[in-house]
Amino acid sequence: MHTPDDARRELESLLDFYLESGLDCFLEEEAVDSFALSEDLARQQQAMRSAAHSRGMPTLGPAQPGGRPLPDTRSTHGAQGGVGPQGTQVSAVNAPVPGGTFADAVVPDKEAVSSAREAAGAAKTLDDLKQRLSQFSGCNLRLTAKNLVFADGTPGARVMLIGEAPGRDEDLQGRPFVGRSGQLLDKMLGAIGLDRSSVYIANIVPWRPPGNRTPTPQETEICKPFILRQIELAKPDVLVFLGAASAKSLLDVQDGIRKLRGRWMNFDVGGRSIPCVATYHPAYLLRSPIEKRLSWRDFLSLQAKLAETANR
Repeated sequence: MHTPDDARRELESLLDFYLESGLDCFLEEEAVDSFALSEDLARQQQAMRSAAHSRGMPTLGPAQPGGRPLPDTRSTHGAQGGVGPQGTQVSAVNAPVPGGTFADAVVPDKEAVSSAREAAGAAKTLDDLKQRLSQFSGCNLRLTAKNLVFADGTPGARVMLIGEAPGRDEDLQGRPFVGRSGQLLDKMLGAIGLDRSSVYIANIVPWRPPGNRTPTPQETEICKPFILRQIELAKPDVLVFLGAASAKSLLDVQDGIRKLRGRWMNFDVGGRSIPCVATYHPAYLLRSPIEKRLSWRDFLSLQAKLAETANR
């Protein structure tokens, strides 16, 4: 007899198969080429700038029916604006994206990644890094998120845990892992004698993606220099990757979490080689509690590694 539990296990097996195959999110009915969309966006922005320049005006605001620009009431961050036709305000900041997208949105290209590397590399302390990240304009997720979710716990702690991106609760509070998955993480840490005061917690992407969707590869790549610098400045003895996304991104591997978890490796950053291990994300354990037994093994292994490194 086919029971509801059987159906649930079959669905979980199918989802695991998709994850192992690298398919970790569904956004549309059909595949979307994000790179092509970025190129189209750049061409549209350039066309708008050219049109504004030919009329002797600064950057135009978004068009309304009839072709007239709408008033631009946004903060211009110190840029000077002007008055356009019919007395409408014209902003001198970057051209807004047609179709109602935020006017400060940027094209997620190599230039944005290079800008992130430059900003992250210039940070001398974790506080400095947080300040630079809060001022960084190269990732569009900042436009929809309520708060920057930088870190929680104690900087300089022996253990640093890294997830993928904040969720709704994290976005509201500005701290990582404070929702249901965070409560489970606290219990897992407590089981081996740790708590938030003895660890340091962060995410690869510090802003919540809209609707808790998976960050795009471009968003992850743009944010990656900041988490690398955060690891370098935090100087943990041990790294723990929570979930496949953080492990695959930082270790630059394609293996799924089932192959990665529980295996001790080394992560090289800032001239140091840091022991690291991947385990299941607490959110996954809430959906598949039977896997908690494997995460328990991973945390026991973490406890042993801390004892081992303490004696060096």
